[in-house]
Amino acid sequence: MSHILIIEDNLLVALDVQACVEELGASSTAVASSEDDAVRMALAKRPDVITSDVRLAQGLGTEAVRRIVEHYGDIPVLYITANPDAVKAREPDARVVVKPYRWEQLTAEVQAIGLVGVLS
Repeated sequence: MSHILIIEDNLLVALDVQACVEELGASSTAVASSEDDAVRMALAKRPDVITSDVRLAQGLGTEAVRRIVEHYGDIPVLYITANPDAVKAREPDARVVVKPYRWEQLTAEVQAIGLVGVLS
């Protein structure tokens, strides 16, 4: 079973990302709207893949990812953000989809991080 953690405080974007990964075959998803919720959800059930915004109303997605990866080790991450420079400054090789995005862009990046292999 593949489990995807979506860290996003904008409900419409979260639902769009959820629809995308489910269309590609994710068997379960969880949506966290804050840094602490994301960490709590990840510790309750290890995600196979994380998608994350950078700036959240309560905390930072990048910090949530750091805390989760520190606990579990390497997990594929796709950042979906209007602030790509903030991600690239911390992680130059990070996969990033810039908001606003087109569905095709999101799908292509989800496939590029190997999510298709995780989901199948």
